[in-house]
Amino acid sequence: MNTQTKVRHRKKISIRKALSRDWQLYVMLILPIAFYIIFMYGPMYGVIIAFKDYNIFAGIAKSEWVGFDVFREIFKMPEFYRALRNTLTLNLLGLILGFPAPILLAVMLNEVRNSAFKRVSQSILYLPHFLSWVIIGGLATQIFAPQGIINYIIKSFGGGEVQFLSNKPLWIAVYQIVGIWHGMGWNAIIYLAAITGISGDIYEAAELDGCSRVKMIYKITIPSIMPTIVIMLVINLGKIISIAFDPPYVLGNSLVEDVSDVISTFVYRVGLKSADYSTATAVGLFQSIVSTVLIIVSNIVAKALGEEGLW
Repeated sequence: MNTQTKVRHRKKISIRKALSRDWQLYVMLILPIAFYIIFMYGPMYGVIIAFKDYNIFAGIAKSEWVGFDVFREIFKMPEFYRALRNTLTLNLLGLILGFPAPILLAVMLNEVRNSAFKRVSQSILYLPHFLSWVIIGGLATQIFAPQGIINYIIKSFGGGEVQFLSNKPLWIAVYQIVGIWHGMGWNAIIYLAAITGISGDIYEAAELDGCSRVKMIYKITIPSIMPTIVIMLVINLGKIISIAFDPPYVLGNSLVEDVSDVISTFVYRVGLKSADYSTATAVGLFQSIVSTVLIIVSNIVAKALGEEGLW
């Protein structure tokens, strides 16, 4: 038996041992794998609609091929460029303002010494993530509406009514505030997990050397979680052209449509309301390709700067 045959034989034995030892774990993997195959990879067949003059009655296979004609039409649409501009604007602002927020929150929670207070604080901060955007939209309306809580406070101090939800720059500010509040606590979990992996001996040694808590944060905590920060930054940069449908749709209105209409609402309006499925699919495909390219480029840049990337 040659060396390669021996290696293959050992691999077969190790696989059999792993299956017999941990078969319960492999059985548990069946559902998530099936989910991704059925709902993620299965629908990818429908991407070819972007290259067809799709007819709902003829079906995907019998619809006429038009090549890149649909993409040419999209790039002639002013509404598409408006949606693209708004998507990039809101995401870039969210990245600049929102990305550091969970890092700072995780660092502050790590510095809390009262365990009971820390647990209660974490639970309260995680809660917004589990609320539906419909509920959040209702809360935002009650807070920022002309007759809402913020305007009530402003008026009580002698100020005038502020149109937070109908003034375009103010609407963008409200959108960012609500988005940060919604995701900050949940995203902080990742950084807290990274911080807990730092050895306590390092902090003890720094404390014996007379290092203050603030210096420990800058010299130990932040550098230790930098690989996690870089990975999260790469992922977020990859999503810079993607945006969830719920937040702009729930918080937006006709008065601020020039800044609230993003790619996801554009696809909804064109694809479902106008039944132009080819255009909607083409926009989604364009979005996915650009996101993939951005992730690859961001990962290359991160590695070039000496940090760990996604791969």
